[in-house]
Order: sequence, then structure tokens, then C-alpha cells
Amino acid sequence: MKQRIKFHKHASDASIWYLNELGSQVVAKTGIPSDRHHLGKLILHSLKDTPSNVMQIDGGTGETETFQDALERSVGCANAFRKLGLKGDDVILIMAPNCIHLTTSMYAAFYLGLIVAGVDSTLGIKELQDAFEICLPKVIFCLSERERNVEEVIKKMNLDATIVTYNKGGKCDFMEFIHKYGRETSVEDFKPADFDPEERTCLLISTSGTTGTPKCAALTHKNLMYGLPYVWMITSKFPSPVDRVLIVSPVQWLSAIFSFILSPMMKFTRIQTSLPTTSEHTYDLINKYKPEFMIISPTMAISLTKRETRDKCDFSSFKYIVVGGSAVPQTLVDDLKVITPETETFVAYGCSEIAGIAFNLVSAFPGSIGRPMPHLESRLIDPETQKDILEPNVTGELWLKGPVTFKGYYKNPQATNETYAEDGWLKTGDLLYRDENWNFFYVDRLKMLLKYRNHHISPTEVESVIIKHPGVLDVAVTGIPDDECGDLAVACVVPQHNTTVTAQEIKDLVKESLADTKQLRGGVIFMKELPLTSTSKVNRAMLKKLAKSMTRE
Repeated sequence: MKQRIKFHKHASDASIWYLNELGSQVVAKTGIPSDRHHLGKLILHSLKDTPSNVMQIDGGTGETETFQDALERSVGCANAFRKLGLKGDDVILIMAPNCIHLTTSMYAAFYLGLIVAGVDSTLGIKELQDAFEICLPKVIFCLSERERNVEEVIKKMNLDATIVTYNKGGKCDFMEFIHKYGRETSVEDFKPADFDPEERTCLLISTSGTTGTPKCAALTHKNLMYGLPYVWMITSKFPSPVDRVLIVSPVQWLSAIFSFILSPMMKFTRIQTSLPTTSEHTYDLINKYKPEFMIISPTMAISLTKRETRDKCDFSSFKYIVVGGSAVPQTLVDDLKVITPETETFVAYGCSEIAGIAFNLVSAFPGSIGRPMPHLESRLIDPETQKDILEPNVTGELWLKGPVTFKGYYKNPQATNETYAEDGWLKTGDLLYRDENWNFFYVDRLKMLLKYRNHHISPTEVESVIIKHPGVLDVAVTGIPDDECGDLAVACVVPQHNTTVTAQEIKDLVKESLADTKQLRGGVIFMKELPLTSTSKVNRAMLKKLAKSMTRE
């Protein structure tokens, strides 16, 4: 094997120049300057440009799709949307694993200026209703196994929505949907919609934000075209910075959206799967398809690099591995360098509200998340005084400002106003500090949101279930850290006086009400009272410390 050259690497802006050229080609055809940020037109142009390229492989089924296949079916799907009367700012909702049809419906929505909402495919009835109430989707894409649940929710809500199943077995599967509604206009005659990419919302990314209540971050076409390419600052090779990219994140995560959107433009093949991404299955995908790049969460990376199982996998095909999504232990980075020494491993910090990363991950100082990106202004703010922290080695909340900051929380002006400070500064809810050389270091989340593997847990949501138990006076949910899984939810319960309530009753109540990913894997703690701040709010920081030291049942 040819040895890769070792040198002090600097970030490259080649991805930005490449996409500028691509945008210029689209504008030359349409005559509309803003089309350089129109995701639909950029993707449509790219699919037509190299029709024989392989766009994606479903490692769970072995299905392969070329750019031409995706072009024909995405145009057919867009025709179907038009036939149903969908128009700009209508929402389509996707709640499914990464099957071969998933991005086809996504691209079709981008062509027309529709909004795409990705939702966790494992959600229960109540959680689905919460998600639907936020975005009121016109079309819902799911697997046939979830069709009955979706029907139950839309009936309860009296929601006028069309259900399409990606696989066979549903009342209207994806290919039937296209055949029935999508054959009026040919690929050659199809025209995407014209709209302002700076204003038109493109994606809704599920987040619980700083308040713990479910909401959706609204990202525009321009947000995404500014933010997503910066991950590729790790290389100067374009198009096709790599041949094959492995996707292990679900559709509701920006790390998956990154590759879904850029693969047609940058002409690489996606390796994804419609099966659960267990460690064993992921090993099989890596061994068989030999991907060269992946973005992976720390918890999944820890699972894949367990000493007792990692010899089952040959990681040497990877040129680049980016780890991000939550705090990344330096021991994990060190392990990856031992396991696959020729692979360049990077630690990324970003968030949905900025459509990508906030710090330069190339040549980052060991243990840091890098230095601020040039397209973003940054500040560290004391959470108590709300004043700027100007000296090094003092922790504060990170605030950001720039063209990538999101439009706001969808149909939630109150949450948007709480997240934005004066003059357009975005409060990230994350605590960081910097050293004397402006290397930034991640400390912890100021927000309450817990992350279990690839899934969010809202403490408020779990608390709202537990408090319904007649024997519970008060409750607060926190998390304890776990190297493999991320956060394990713990319920801190104050029982009613002279009432007997068991930990198993609490666990059973949560099990009956919420998805498997939101269960109390950290246990239950019984307390006489919850720790409170001076303003009589639950002291979350103190609660987390207590949960680590007290007996959990």
C-alpha cells in the first residue's frame, strides 16, 4: 500500500471554490444570480452532468442507484408533489432508515422549494403527534411497518396528509406514488421552482434546544450552501474528494444531511443502510465497501473501537474520520490513531443552528476543537453577568454570528427570540473556554438536552410522563455519562408523603409512554427534595453531580 505523506496540514478552501464554479454554471443557464444557492437546481444540474456515476448503495439490501436513476425518480416524485397541489413552504416529513428511496423524495422537495422535516423513525404515538403538530406535514414518508401508527396520529389530529411507504406492504408505496401521480412531465421538460434561497426554508432539524422542549431549527437553502462545505476543508481534491462515504447517522441528524446533499454535487458514492447500524453491521459495511470518509458520533466510535471486537474490522480504507456531535474524549482520538494510523482523524464542533461546523478542525491543537472559522464571528459570554469574557482560560457560553445562522425555530417565535441576542448573535447553549493562542476547548452543555447514541432525550418530556404517577410529588431527569452510549437518563423522584412508589413503577410508566431510546437506563433515585437555585428552579448542575454519587435503583 502506498504510504500517505505526513506533513503539517492546513485547511483548504477548494470546496468553496468548486461549489462557486458549480453555482456559476447553474446561473449561466437560468440567468438568476441567487440560484447559486438553490439546492434543488444545483442537485438537478449535478445529476444530469454525470448520469452513470453511482450515487448510493444500500448495504442492507445490496441495492445500487446511479445519478440517472435518482434523477428520473426524483423528477417523478416532484411531479407527484405538484399533482397533489403542494406549494412552497409546505412540509414533507421523512421518518425512515436510510433506504434507497429516502433522498429521492428529499431532492424532489428541494426542486420545488418544499420543506423537508426528518424525524426519528422509532418515535412512539405521543412523540409522533408532537412532531406532526410542529410542522403539519402534507406528505409523510415511512416504512410500511409504521403506517398504522402514522394513520392513528393523523386521524387523531384530523390532519390532511398523504402517507407513502418507501417499501412494499403499505397502501401506497413509493414507486406506486410516482407511477400514479408523477408521470406528466419528462426529465427533459421538468422545471424546478424559482424562489429566493436566502429566505426559503429548506430543512427542519429536530432539536430540544436550551429549554428541553421539542422544536425544529429552520435552515434555508443559503444557510446550508454556506455551512455544509466547510467540513471538506480537510482536502483540496475536487470534485470527488473521496470515492465512497459511509453514513451511519439517521435522517434527522445534520451529519447525515451533509452527505445526502453534497454527494451529487461532489460526485462521491454514499454507503448507507436500511438496517440498524449495529457494530457488527457497520463492520460488515466497512469490510465490504471500503469507505474512505465518515462522520461519526463519539459513542458509536467507542462502540466500534472496543478492544474485544475491533479486530473484526479493517479500518485502513479510511482516509478521513470526523468525530463530533458531543464531547469527544482524547482517549478515543488516540485509539483511532492506533487502530488506523494512516487515517487522518478530526474532532468537529458544530450545531444544527449554524448548518455545520464552527471551528477549524484541521491542525487543531490536541484536545481542542480548533480556532474560530473565518465566516463566523464568535464570543464567549458569562452566563451569569451576560458580559463578554476577554481573558483566556475562563469558561463561558459560546455566541456566534454569520451567514450560516439559522432562520429560527419553526413557528416558534418565542424560542427564536430566546436563542438570539441583540444584533443577530446566536446563543449556542454550549460552554467553552479558549487558551492564550485562541484554541477553543469544549467544556459541557449549558442546555439540558441528553444524547443517547444517535437519539435526543428531552428531560422535560420524560418528566412530564413521570409526574403523572399518583405517588410522585416532583421529578427531575438528568443524565450520567457513559463511554459507549453517551448519556443514560436518570429520574430523580420526590415521592408524595406517606406514599409508596417503586423504581420499577417509574420505569414501567416511561416504558409504556416513550420510545426505547428514552428509557431510564441510568435508573431511579429517590430524594426528599430536589436541589434548587436561588430563583427556585431545579439546579441541573447540582442534580447531575448528585446522580453520579447517590444510589440508583
